[in-house]
Amino acid sequence: MATPTPGEPPIFAQLRSLMASSVLAIDGAMGTMIQAYNLTEEDFRGIRYVDHGHDLKGNNDILSVTRPDIIEEIHRKYLAAGANFLETNTFSGTKIAQADYLLDTDEDVYAINFESAKIAKKACVDVEAATGIPRFVCGAIGPTNRTLSVSPSVENPAFRNCTFSEIADAYELQVGALVDGGADILLVETVFDTLNAKAALFAIDSYFDNHPEIPRKPIFVSGTIVDMSGRTLSGQTTEAFWVSISHAKPFAVGLNCALGAKDMKPYIERLGRCSDAYVISYPNAGLPNAMGGYDQRPDDMAEEVAPFGDEGLVNIIGGCCGTTPAHIAAIVERFKGVKPYVPKALPPMLRLSGLEPFYLDPAVVKFVNVGERCNVAGSMAFKKHVVAGNYDKMLEIAIKQVENGAQVIDINFDEGLLDSHATMRRFCNLLATEPDVAKVPIMVDSSKFEVVEQGLQCLQGKCIVNSISLKAGEDEFRRHARIVKRYGAAVVVMAFDEVGQAATVEDKVRICTRAYRILVDEVGFNCNDIIFDPNILTIATGIEEHNQYAINFFKASKILRETLPGCHISGGVSNVSFSFRGNTELREAMHSAFLYHGIQDGVDMGIVNAGLIPVYSDIDPELLKLIEDVIFDKNPESTENLLTYSLTMSKDGKRVVDDSKKNEWRSKPVKERLQHSLVKGIDEFVEADTEEARQQYARPLEVIEGPLMDGMNVVGDLFGAGKMFLPQVIKSARVMKKAVAILIPFMEKEKALKIEEAKARGEVTTESDMYAGTFVIATVKGDVHDIGKNIVGVVLGCNNYRVVDLGVMCPPEKILAAVKEHKADIVGLSGLITPSLDEMVYVAQKLEKEGFRIPLLIGGATTSKMHTAVKICPRYSAPTVHVLDASRSVTVVSSLLDRGNRGDYLDDIAEEYTELREEYYAGLEDQKYVDLETARKSPFVIDWEKTPPPPTPKCLGITKFVDYDIEELRPYIDWNPFFHIWQIRGKYPNRGYPKLFEDATVGKEARRLFDEANQMLDDFAKTKTIRANAVVAICPANSVGDDIEVYSDDNNRCDATKVGTFHTIRQQLEKVRANEEADPFMALSDFIAPKSSGKKDYIGMFAATGGIGASVLCEKYKAELDDYRMIMVDAIADRLAEAFAEKLHEEVRRTIWGYANEESLDKSDLLKIKYQGIRPAPGYPSQPDHTEKALMWKLMEADGLDMGLTESYMMTPSASVSGLIFAHSMSKYFAVGKIQKDQVEDYAARKGMDVSEVEKWLRINLSYDTVI
Repeated sequence: MATPTPGEPPIFAQLRSLMASSVLAIDGAMGTMIQAYNLTEEDFRGIRYVDHGHDLKGNNDILSVTRPDIIEEIHRKYLAAGANFLETNTFSGTKIAQADYLLDTDEDVYAINFESAKIAKKACVDVEAATGIPRFVCGAIGPTNRTLSVSPSVENPAFRNCTFSEIADAYELQVGALVDGGADILLVETVFDTLNAKAALFAIDSYFDNHPEIPRKPIFVSGTIVDMSGRTLSGQTTEAFWVSISHAKPFAVGLNCALGAKDMKPYIERLGRCSDAYVISYPNAGLPNAMGGYDQRPDDMAEEVAPFGDEGLVNIIGGCCGTTPAHIAAIVERFKGVKPYVPKALPPMLRLSGLEPFYLDPAVVKFVNVGERCNVAGSMAFKKHVVAGNYDKMLEIAIKQVENGAQVIDINFDEGLLDSHATMRRFCNLLATEPDVAKVPIMVDSSKFEVVEQGLQCLQGKCIVNSISLKAGEDEFRRHARIVKRYGAAVVVMAFDEVGQAATVEDKVRICTRAYRILVDEVGFNCNDIIFDPNILTIATGIEEHNQYAINFFKASKILRETLPGCHISGGVSNVSFSFRGNTELREAMHSAFLYHGIQDGVDMGIVNAGLIPVYSDIDPELLKLIEDVIFDKNPESTENLLTYSLTMSKDGKRVVDDSKKNEWRSKPVKERLQHSLVKGIDEFVEADTEEARQQYARPLEVIEGPLMDGMNVVGDLFGAGKMFLPQVIKSARVMKKAVAILIPFMEKEKALKIEEAKARGEVTTESDMYAGTFVIATVKGDVHDIGKNIVGVVLGCNNYRVVDLGVMCPPEKILAAVKEHKADIVGLSGLITPSLDEMVYVAQKLEKEGFRIPLLIGGATTSKMHTAVKICPRYSAPTVHVLDASRSVTVVSSLLDRGNRGDYLDDIAEEYTELREEYYAGLEDQKYVDLETARKSPFVIDWEKTPPPPTPKCLGITKFVDYDIEELRPYIDWNPFFHIWQIRGKYPNRGYPKLFEDATVGKEARRLFDEANQMLDDFAKTKTIRANAVVAICPANSVGDDIEVYSDDNNRCDATKVGTFHTIRQQLEKVRANEEADPFMALSDFIAPKSSGKKDYIGMFAATGGIGASVLCEKYKAELDDYRMIMVDAIADRLAEAFAEKLHEEVRRTIWGYANEESLDKSDLLKIKYQGIRPAPGYPSQPDHTEKALMWKLMEADGLDMGLTESYMMTPSASVSGLIFAHSMSKYFAVGKIQKDQVEDYAARKGMDVSEVEKWLRINLSYDTVI
């Protein structure tokens, strides 16, 4: 910077003094001079690299180590020519560039840079002492041979062959060596990709932050304009280039290389106008000739650059490609007596850039439209394309936003099921391929700071970070702010602090002022780069304390703009109208009115749907008055009036009024009248109607559970479909509350009577008996949003539930303590921002670890049923249910606490969530995987000392069951799949067997089917038409890596007694991390004690059939054209086989093996897998390879039991099942999922099979394509 800063090292003042008096000179080309020496390979190798394994000729930088005499001689020639600045011989002095010569070790790279700076410094010191003229060493930091903004692959524009971090790390090593060697200045030069330059500047700042004892050096930055378009290779204009690197406060900025002086001049002029730094220029010696050489003579070049001095455009002049000491001498002579450029202070304003600059000049720009449609929370269409991985469509939406007037594009990928890091990287990389979008600045938006960094590392322009806050305290705020500053971005600061979200004027001003002072006074942030978001909160919710939210925002904005110089005000405008989601026209009108008044109070930026904000003056006057009444809280009926108007709006936003049948509903039955009152929020008649209903029902509670709950269910459906708005839901809750209030005295009287009766019997009663249940609810740690949570509390409270609201930002410990203290029946977690999803997973894990088994409800804007099913349910064994919105909470809670119907409800949820998980995993694309070696380093770990293997089996070897009594299997039949086969499905609460028989629609047919099936079973048992056989084998076994060795001798487990090996497959899909602990990569071998442990372990296996004779019988019915009985036979045989497996496993646990001989489980417990151990089958998720059945068959000697295997390893008869038996208490079912080629090759080698054969059997599990 040309302007002095407090505490800067003396060299800054020295340079300013010199540049104020004359134009200084920088040296010319190093490469041109080296070529003149005609050096050989031996010269480049020297003594140090005589045995190096790669040719070094052409690696000019290494000559500073191997021929320092030549480099010093060249330096001295340039100093003699009059150069004030010498560039070190380190243009390619990074690990990345030196990798081409296999010299990318830290030691070699350090030596190149250190020795280069040392040589140049020695020459400068000697010549300065001899002449008295100051000389300076510029540590040359070249662009590397990689580019961060341009893909090297035409086929894959999102691909980059290096990362920002890799380049920044390489630069930081170079910077350290240059400084250690004596560099006075750091010169980031020949910048053809601004993102590379930003990485260099990032590294410089990082280096000096890490070495506070070393004085900071002046920074020069020199870009390269590649052609007459005036843009860098990565597409930026000169002005955009300056904006992008200005955060580093370069002492001098300029251009070099590519162009001759004549062509470079207009862009040097531009840099002078747009920057506040000194200006440097060192063009080539003209344009290259046909052979790539430079023909411009010294005197000719001096005359061509003369206008740079005559017109006062530069402070430093010199030469690049093709120039020699003679060129520099001629230029120095020509510039004697020329007046240097005088830097000018820039008017203070927010400056941003994409490929082009954007200035928020208040004289020109009153308001900045930040396009919201590239945000998964701001556009369902965009989210759909993101989830589908359709980046072309995503880019189309971005282009459309710019076409519609967005001056900045907000991009956000905060969605629980997305890999936000990878998506942010890929999309930002692709943006560079679309100039129509890349020309505007980008707002990188995420509540996860590491995701923000991913975006910043892919964008060459000056971005906006959205956002940071004081929520996690000042230390974290400072850390984030310093990182943002290092990347050169502006920042949005949310009005949050450690206590929570600011809603009042006082809190907004207090928090923002505190943040401003930290940013400006401590971090050194440019005040013009600070954008406050004082929280645009939802108005017209029907909750009184929300009525002042818009007014508070306006007042706070005005104060902030007046008291905090340079700051800006922004916000998510759509938040203000969220109460009316679904009514697009009304919401857009609200946005227009809100912005009209907000801009007058200093709001100069907003996240909006560009192009869909109506003109303020075009809004219907009646509607505008109603909106402004709400915005400014002009009267208590403002919300009600706007709501009433909204109900008369058609799809085109016009009013439709028809009152002819207004009160017709009053003639309907009381049940329908109550429902109407709830849906419409009418409380005028609720007292009379509730009393009338009470007279008709046996108990007052039945009125709540009947007509009132029916009405609330309708409210939930309408609200979920976007056909009701938040204020309507609140009104519905109020109607409900009034109705319940009428019923409570009668309910209390009824309860009091029961309590007296209980006391008379000596039973203990508590106050909680007065409630339908206790519900603990909290917004999770890190999240301060509580509107939805509060509504849930209102609705549940209205329905006679005791609600314990823990507030916001609740750590898991607080939640668990409250659950214990209040003996909660259900716990609910709420959250709005994406990190809350991770926190919910963590809370679920804590609940599981502490042994809680109460239902867990998940809700909030960022949550979803899919995320709950995939991420949370597997970590908590108790019921976990996603609640779409507040009005549905009553239905869910009542279903969970209804002991009569709870089982069926949970079965429905479990089935639905299982399908969701299967859908999710089946549809995943571009999954990340770890290599097999990495996966094996993180297996499922069992402490075999604390939880030893199961005991020695009572019956080692083979046990066979022939013609097993079918009557013994009947109690083990699970009838639900039987009805699924027939597509007989009831509706909740009568969906599953046996309540299916009570279903009004299918109950009669289900009963008929059931009776006929049992008649057929009776016949099978009597006539032996269908028979059941089975076999069980238990063998000594130990694991060796991913294999399970099976032995014939329990006491001598060695290769000589090994009778076979089961080969298992390990998970490779990259695991989701929760609190830095990754889930293990499991294989079935993890559940068997390792051979190296010295522990004896065992493995069981079984095969069972209930279908011997079924094929004959089916053929008979088929011949008789009796398809019904044919299907019935198959269905029953299938059920018998599964029942036999259940019975066998029970026998194994209790008697044959005996590891759970005291087990006492009923049928429902068996079906819910509450027993110890697992019985996975080959060909299924835990071991997807069917060929493993061959060893099972051999060990069990199963062929003599009328069971067999086909060549494709399917069992015959078809109504047969088999599996391996793992007895350890920690064994569990899991899915291997997709696997990588390295595991397939390893697995094939272990099994002695061709890779192609293994791929055939595991094709559905391959993460790569193969030829079928």
